[in-house]
Amino acid sequence: MKMESVINSTILSLACFPKSNPSIHHQKTVKARRTVCCSLSSSSSSKNSNSEGDANGLLKEEEEEKYNDIWLLFKEAQQNILYLNKLRLVAVEELNKANREKQLLLDKIQQLEAVNKLGNEQSLWRELLLRIDSMVLTGLIDSAEASGMRKAVMGNKFSVALVFFDIRQKTDAELLAQLRHFSVGSRKNGFHIIQICTEMEPLVSVGSLSSYVTGLSKALQKKGHIVEVILPKYACLDLTEMQGLREIEAELYSYFNGQLHGNRIWTGIVHGIGVTLIQPLYYSSFFDRERVYGYSDDFERFTYFSRASLDYIAKSGKQPDVLHIHNWETAIVGPLFWDIFVKQGLGGTRVLLTCHGFDSQCLEQPDKLALCGLDPARLHRPDRLQDHTMTHLVNILKGGLVYSNKVVMVQSIYSKERIINSFSHGLEPTLAIHKDKLLVSPCGFDNSTWDPSKDKFLPKNYSADDLKGKSICKVALQQQLGLSKNSSTVLVGCISTESLDFDLNNQKAVWNATPKSVQVCTCFWDLYFFEENTGLSAEYRRNSLLAGEMRVLKKVTRTVILNFPWQPHESFIFMGSKATSADGALEYLKKELKLKALKYGAAPVAVTSNENKFRHFVDREQETTRFSRFISSTFGYLSLSQAVDEIKNSPSKWKQKMVDAMAKDFSWNAECCDVHVSAYTALKSL
Repeated sequence: MKMESVINSTILSLACFPKSNPSIHHQKTVKARRTVCCSLSSSSSSKNSNSEGDANGLLKEEEEEKYNDIWLLFKEAQQNILYLNKLRLVAVEELNKANREKQLLLDKIQQLEAVNKLGNEQSLWRELLLRIDSMVLTGLIDSAEASGMRKAVMGNKFSVALVFFDIRQKTDAELLAQLRHFSVGSRKNGFHIIQICTEMEPLVSVGSLSSYVTGLSKALQKKGHIVEVILPKYACLDLTEMQGLREIEAELYSYFNGQLHGNRIWTGIVHGIGVTLIQPLYYSSFFDRERVYGYSDDFERFTYFSRASLDYIAKSGKQPDVLHIHNWETAIVGPLFWDIFVKQGLGGTRVLLTCHGFDSQCLEQPDKLALCGLDPARLHRPDRLQDHTMTHLVNILKGGLVYSNKVVMVQSIYSKERIINSFSHGLEPTLAIHKDKLLVSPCGFDNSTWDPSKDKFLPKNYSADDLKGKSICKVALQQQLGLSKNSSTVLVGCISTESLDFDLNNQKAVWNATPKSVQVCTCFWDLYFFEENTGLSAEYRRNSLLAGEMRVLKKVTRTVILNFPWQPHESFIFMGSKATSADGALEYLKKELKLKALKYGAAPVAVTSNENKFRHFVDREQETTRFSRFISSTFGYLSLSQAVDEIKNSPSKWKQKMVDAMAKDFSWNAECCDVHVSAYTALKSL
């Protein structure tokens, strides 16, 4: 700025300088000098007058020449400075224009970043809903006003991002003023679902429930439904992918063991899903542990959480269409809701229970029901929570079945009748009585991750429309495992987790019965091995007995270590296989493996006879999933050896089967979501 001021002052002084004629100026200068010379000559000797006159003449000529040169340079400099000043003014204007455009761009980027930090537009309005909950709990608004605001937000979801992009910079009071001026729109036709659960991927993951909650929630939201999730605030939570985590500045009090106890409430966004975390204060040890399950007081822990979740829903003024609960851990919500909470502004809410299996039910002494405010004498009855076998105890999962309006059994293979008759684990009488409210749903998988056309772990991507990449993937898998790279060789992938119970002799007999041209690659969670013709390669880590058997078999083999993380290791096997089996996999894992294998062009076939039984049963049952019916109609009763024969003898027919399978959608967005939406719809008519 100082330099710019000097230039301006210089230019101003130059502009004021008189632009006189050089000759006139010269005459004035000569006259002045002549006056001086005359005064000097009067005191000088007359004899020097001639010489001095000659010297003065030369001096005048030199001075005149110098003056002319200086003036020309000065004039040129003046013109240059004026030109530079003109350029400077243009540059300053362009700079100002660029700064204005930059500021506009920065403002736009700031708005976009404000939205992006929340994940997307959906994350924004979900966080807004959570802030409304906070206002109710802190007493800023009542439940009736909160209900109207929620309808306004849900009815104008796509304009919310433009109006409330700076939500995090506003206090609750400032946000409340803005909300009250927000135009009220009509609510969409979607359902408002609150999932009360104990797992959610990626926050906490133990079994199939975690991927189910996240996958289903994302699928439902894509179809216009509002989904919220309530979880305990475990010490082991992975919060790296949670956005906008904040604590509500008000304690939530919930009833337990005859008293009201304070809880800290945290809210945030995960994959665009609004998540609420409940942290007990007095019973802080309930969830401040290394593991999620497996403690002697699990009933107390999850009963406390279930009751606190309902207290939070009621006190925050929420009025969901559906309370979606899962397994025995939150099954107590059913009796609590209908005996205590339905009259607390939740008359339009219904309850749906999801069961991922009936093997874990939780049996307890009846008097423990009083801990959460339930009446043991009223519930310890055969038609309610009394266990069928151990009649002196109450069965918590049974209570969820009885008190829920709908029950979804997550099972990709078996029919409703088959589940009731063979997999009820003593709950068959209850399931038979409530058969009409039972539904069967397959699980799903994340098709944004499990997609051979996009999978970053594959050496070459491929799809149902272009299968060329699968052959390249097969060669890459063979090379990785040290198998002979023969294009005519059939490669079969097997995935298992039950290495402790694995019957190695039975599997070896099965493999020995397969043609010599078949290569079998088997992946274990804790033990990986594969066989090429009569050769078997292995890496083992934990089972010494199995390791001993393996050493005997390895006399004709060489060792290869499959050093991959679990997820890419699965897709790495799927990519090169013609068929897959998950005989020894954990049941929840087996459900997803079959779906993923089909997406990668690997047919799920039976290696052992036990796995093939379900297909005969499915053929005669109607109440099964679309997935199980597709497997039955497309692959029939094929065993591994029969599948190999068809691959060899009818390659075009087999290829068409795989193209059809790859083109089908078995992700969370498909049948699983459809079954649940159908169940929610049925609930609203009750």
